Amino acid sequence: MKILIVGNGGREHAFAWKIRQSQLCSQLFIAPGNAGTGLVGENVAIAVDDFEALGKLCLAKDIHLVVVGPEVPLVKGIRDYFEAHPGLKNIGLVGPGKLGAQLEGSKDFSKQFMIRNGVPTAKARTFHAHESAEAINYLSTCTPPIVLKADGLAAGKGVIITESIDEAKVSIKEMLEDKKFGAASSKVLIEEFLDGIELSVFVLTDGEHYVVLPEAKDYKRIGDGDTGPNTGGMGAVSPVAFADKAFMKKVDEQVIQPTIVGLKKEAIPYKGFIFIGLMNVHGEPIVIEYNARMGDPETEAVLTRIESDLVGLLAACAKGNLENQKISIGNDYAVTVVMASGGYPNDFEKGKVISGLTDSTNAWAFHAGTKLKDNQVITNGGRVLAVTGKGNSISEASENAYSAVSKIKWEGAYYRKDIGQDLKRIETKLKQ
Repeated sequence: MKILIVGNGGREHAFAWKIRQSQLCSQLFIAPGNAGTGLVGENVAIAVDDFEALGKLCLAKDIHLVVVGPEVPLVKGIRDYFEAHPGLKNIGLVGPGKLGAQLEGSKDFSKQFMIRNGVPTAKARTFHAHESAEAINYLSTCTPPIVLKADGLAAGKGVIITESIDEAKVSIKEMLEDKKFGAASSKVLIEEFLDGIELSVFVLTDGEHYVVLPEAKDYKRIGDGDTGPNTGGMGAVSPVAFADKAFMKKVDEQVIQPTIVGLKKEAIPYKGFIFIGLMNVHGEPIVIEYNARMGDPETEAVLTRIESDLVGLLAACAKGNLENQKISIGNDYAVTVVMASGGYPNDFEKGKVISGLTDSTNAWAFHAGTKLKDNQVITNGGRVLAVTGKGNSISEASENAYSAVSKIKWEGAYYRKDIGQDLKRIETKLKQ
C-alpha cells in the first residue's frame, strides 16, 4: 500500500516512523515533511493546503491512503476536495470533511454541539467582534480565573487564562477589537475555569464505530511549574495515572459515545481522529475542547505505546470498517520532552545547526521544526524536536527522554525540566 502523510511536524514524523514499520506499507510519502520524515519516507515539497498539487501527487504515485496530520487542511476541506474529484474520490483518506472539522475549526460550533448532545462541558458564552462592550459587561458576572478562547484556529495559542476581571477586560479588547489572533478571534468564548487535571483522549472513528488510543497528558505552558504563556505543547506523558479503568469508563459512556452518536444524529460524516481535551474535575470528565486530528506532542508519546499495526487501523477507518478492529497497547510508559528554539513562543531565530541526533532502543528524537541544509539538520521552527523516552515506569521513561535530550545541542535550545513530575507525584499518592 502506498501512503501519503500530509504535514511537516513532530506528529507527522511519529506517524511516518510508525507507519513505516508496517508490512502493509510499500512506499511512504510525506508532504512537505521535515528532516526527520525524510529518514523514513520520501518528502515532497507541497504545502499542506495545496489540494490540487496533493491530488496530482496521489494520481502520479498511485497513492492508496492519505493520512492528514494538521488541522488547517482539514478545516479548509481537503476531504471535500478529494471526494469531489472523480480521480481522487476512491482514495482512502483519514480525516473528517469541512463539516466535521468544525469541531476544531470553531470553538463556538463545538461548544454548541456538546450542549446539544449532552457532552459534559464548561459553561461558556460567545461574543462577536461588535459585542466587545457586552463581553466586558458580562465579565462582571464571572468568577476569576476566567478562560478566554478565540473561536477559530490559532496554532494552539488562542486560549488565555486571566487571573482577574481587569486582566480579562484587557484581553477581551485585544482579542475582539485589536484582533490579537486575526480572524480566529472575531468571535471569543468566555468560559468558566475548571479546577482539575487535564487529560487528552484520542479516538479513531469511521463515524459509527471507534477504537480508543492510549491517553496522554500534555504540558501547554512554556515554563517549569506550568508558568508563562501557552505554547503548542512542551511535552507529554502516557499513560496517565488517574485515568484508571473506572475513569475511562466514564469518559467512554459520558463523552465518547454521545459524541459519536451526535455526529451521526446531526448527519456529520466523520472518518478520522477525534482528540478530546478534558479535565478530571473531582473524578468526573468535563470536556474542554475537541480537535479533529491527533495532538502534538501527544502523538509522539501515544504512537510509541501502540503495538498493533497502525496501517491496518487507518485503512479500516478510511473504508468505514472499524467495527471488528482491536487495538493492542503496551504496558510501558512514554515521556516526550519538546526542545524549542530560544524565545519561543514569541520571536525566535531559525537556521541553528543541531548536533547529537542519535536514536536509541529506548528514546527517539521526532523532528518537528527541522530541515536539511548542506547535509546538516538545522532548526526551522519554534518547536524543533519532540524527544520521546520509553520505560517500565514514568521515572524510567523520563530518565531515558532527558538522557537523550542532554546529548542534543544547538544555540539557544530550550526545554522544560519537569515534564511528568506532577504525574509521578499523583502516581505515588495513588499507591499509598
